[in-house]
Amino acid sequence: MTTIDLHRLTGAYALHALSDEENASFERHLVDCASCAQETSELSATAARLGLAVATTPASASREQVLRRITTVRQETPGTSARTLPVRAGLKARLLSRWALAACLAAAAALGGTTVWQHQQAADARDQARQVSRTSDEIAAVLAAPDARTRAAGLAGGATGTVVVSHSRDRAVFVVSGMARPPGGKVYQLWFDDGGTMRSAGLMDPDRSDQAVLMRGGVDRASGMGITVEPDGGSKKPTSTPIALMAFPG
Repeated sequence: MTTIDLHRLTGAYALHALSDEENASFERHLVDCASCAQETSELSATAARLGLAVATTPASASREQVLRRITTVRQETPGTSARTLPVRAGLKARLLSRWALAACLAAAAALGGTTVWQHQQAADARDQARQVSRTSDEIAAVLAAPDARTRAAGLAGGATGTVVVSHSRDRAVFVVSGMARPPGGKVYQLWFDDGGTMRSAGLMDPDRSDQAVLMRGGVDRASGMGITVEPDGGSKKPTSTPIALMAFPG
């Protein structure tokens, strides 16, 4: 896949329309391409707004109105009763009519629930897009900082990790490729090494072998970083021996 092809995948990535292989390749590309990161975040936000544009909220009185009308709806059109239906047929028609109205009510209720769900989903997507946009901007700023320094190291299982540190921005980014999936119910947690004391720097996405992570919190006086395997959700302090330790670049 060429570089030009990757630049053209921003829309497909924002709509989750890429294959797993294409998705991984494009995310590696985002680490070094600030323009694509910005365009992707904007397209994601636009997709969320389009979802909000088609969402409607049903009137709160709709359910009560339908229930009230069930008992008053006429079963025959006035002036067209050329023949009288037998009692059994008339009863059947009334029952079918009420069943139909009940089905319509159920459908309306389901539609209302679906609309509320869609609205919430769109709102969540919009918030997520904003967060992704902010994170992408911060990652790009660290990578582009004049004082950015990098250090790479081999990790277990053939994975490679690179840490990028900018003291002027007081932030660090960890970029990993080929990371094995953690055991079930576990997650990789990043840590700042503050003179031998480990300070949490956030979690890695357990479903991605290639990713760029903006380490949570300021670099401050940290001299390096570590990675441990922790229970899902992370830990306040490391509960296992680090699987990797890296010194920050000077």
